[in-house]
Amino acid sequence: MGTTRKFKIWRGDSQGGDFKEYDVEVDPGMVVLDVLHRVQSRQANDLAIRWNCKAGKCGSCSMEINGRPRLSCMTRMNAFGADETLTVQPLKTFPVIKDLVTDVSWNYRQNKRIRPLKPKPRGADGEHRMYQEDVDRVQEFRKCIECYLCQDTCHVLRDRGGQDQFVGPRFMIRLASLEMHPLDDDDRIPEIRKEFGSGMCNITRCCTEVCPEHINITDNGIIPLKERVVDRYFDPIVFMGQKLFGISKRR
Repeated sequence: MGTTRKFKIWRGDSQGGDFKEYDVEVDPGMVVLDVLHRVQSRQANDLAIRWNCKAGKCGSCSMEINGRPRLSCMTRMNAFGADETLTVQPLKTFPVIKDLVTDVSWNYRQNKRIRPLKPKPRGADGEHRMYQEDVDRVQEFRKCIECYLCQDTCHVLRDRGGQDQFVGPRFMIRLASLEMHPLDDDDRIPEIRKEFGSGMCNITRCCTEVCPEHINITDNGIIPLKERVVDRYFDPIVFMGQKLFGISKRR
């Protein structure tokens, strides 16, 4: 037996908009995306929603539900109180196209700025060799589904206008997956510091908290990159070595 729940859904486009209230019949076991589809089919045929797999693996249905960035296909209705009004709105960090759909193309442009893996030369026997612990360290970062929830919750991108200075948590993780890759032979530290803005992150861990794949973005990715930048540019021993002997420290 279904129950009636109240929803406030943001309706509008790049020119502006506002929240509109809907009373929706909700059946047991539904997730928020199911309810939005019911609104779309019964009350608002023109409601714009981006979605694809409905299994928490494509990252398409990202939105803000009661002020928190979430995947709507993985947000169960029974996680909220029976009398609670659900407020659904598009990701705040990116420009609105229509209703709950935002333009996330800025992220694709950041991705293009990052150089791909540059493999080290093979050994004398023609093989590459890696320690398993090094492989395990970067494997975590490959779980990213590019839902951009971490980008949305990052206050540098969201509130401080840092999109010209910081690539955001998702691409710090991509940089970490390359910089920490046991076979990568590229020196990415200068770019991580300057072009990609590692110093802009002040480690609030909000990106880690919203990641649906439970990637430890801050502790396993961003902090180690920041440490490598500090070692290179702010370690007094390295600084003296550079001045006296032209020594540089990599990795």
